[in-house]
Amino acid sequence: MIRKIDSFYGGHVEMDNLGFKGLAVDERIETDEHLATVFDEARAMAAIMDQAGYDTLWFAEHHFQREGYGGIPNIPMLAVHLAQLTEQLNFGSMFNTVPAWHPLRLAEDYALADVLTQGRVRFGIGRGYIPREVETLGAPLEDDAANRELFEEQVEIVFKAWNEQTFSHHGKYYDLPARVLNRGQELEEITLVPRPGRPMECWQPIFSVSPRGIDFMVKHGIKGIVPGGGRVEEIATKWQEALGRAGRDTELGEDLAVVLQIHLADTQEQAVQEATVWFEEQLKVLAPLGRMPTLTAEQIQATYDADKAPLAGLPTARDLVRDGGWICGPPEHVCEKLADLQEKLPGLERVTMSAGALAIPPSVLKQDLEWFGQEVLPKFKGETA
Repeated sequence: MIRKIDSFYGGHVEMDNLGFKGLAVDERIETDEHLATVFDEARAMAAIMDQAGYDTLWFAEHHFQREGYGGIPNIPMLAVHLAQLTEQLNFGSMFNTVPAWHPLRLAEDYALADVLTQGRVRFGIGRGYIPREVETLGAPLEDDAANRELFEEQVEIVFKAWNEQTFSHHGKYYDLPARVLNRGQELEEITLVPRPGRPMECWQPIFSVSPRGIDFMVKHGIKGIVPGGGRVEEIATKWQEALGRAGRDTELGEDLAVVLQIHLADTQEQAVQEATVWFEEQLKVLAPLGRMPTLTAEQIQATYDADKAPLAGLPTARDLVRDGGWICGPPEHVCEKLADLQEKLPGLERVTMSAGALAIPPSVLKQDLEWFGQEVLPKFKGETA
C-alpha cells in the first residue's frame, strides 16, 4: 500500500522564456547569484515537506551546468545542512553519479551524512548520462561497456566499505588498500571511518530491464525506481520475477518506487496547458543527451528549431498524461490516479510526485507541494484531509 510519498528537485533555477519558442539551451547562461538560488529553493521545499509529512526529498547530482538546469554537486553535504533545519524529513540522491567519484570517498561522505543526520539520508546510484560531467571528472561514459564495468566495481567497493569491519578489494580498476607499509607492516586491509550507523537504504533506476542490471541490483539488495506510465507493470513484473529467482516471494511492486510528474490545477485542461511548455523545455534539454531513446535523430534535431519542433511528431504533455507518466488536474483526480496505480501494484509503498520536474519553475513546484500536502497526502497516510 502506498504510504510513503516523496518529491524530487533536480536543482534547477527559476526560468522564463521556455519551450520550443523560448531561449535555446546553450544560450542560457545564468549568473553565479542566480545559480546559487537552488539552495534557497531546496530549503523552502524541505520546510513545506517536513511540515506536511512527506517522507523524502530527493536531489540529483550535477556538475558544470551554467545553464541552470542542475546546480547541486554534493548531495550528502546539502542533506546534512537541511537535516538541521527540519525535524523528520529524509533526504536522498536520485541519483549520485557514481563514476564521478572515488568509491571510498563516496562511501565516506554518505556514512558521515548518515551519522550526522541520525539515519535520514537515502542513497541512490546511477551511471551518469552527461559527457560534460562524467568524462570531465575522469570516467568513461561514451564507452557504455566500460562505464557499466567501472560502475559495478565501484558499487561493490561501497558496499564492502559499509558492511565489512575490515576489507580489501582487488579488481580491474581498483586495488585496495594501497600496497604500502603501515607501521612497518604491509597494509592488507582497511576500515572505513565512520561506517554508517545502520544499514543504508539504496536505490537505482530501472529503465531497460536488462538481466545484467536487474541481477546486479538484486544481488546487492538495491531497490528499484521505475518511471510511471505504460511500462510500469511490465517492469514491475520482470522485477518480481528476478526477486523470485533469488528466493524472494513478493507482491507486485514490492521494493519499487514509482516516479510521476504531478501538477495540480482547478481542471485537468488547465494543468495540461500549463505543463505543455515545461515539457517542451525538458525535450530540448534531455533529447540531445539520449534521455528520450524512442526519438529518431531527425526528431532530436528538431528540438533545436522552434519551427520544426511542432511538425516533427514529438511527444507532448498530453501524450505523457495519456500514458500515465504525468498526472495533471485537481486533487480528487490525482487521488483517483494514485488509487489506480495502487490497484495495479499492490506491493507498492513509495511514490515520488515530481520526477519530471526539470524546467518546471521552483515556484510552481512549491505550490504543488503545498496543495498536494494538504489535500492528497493525508489520504495516503491514513489521516483526515
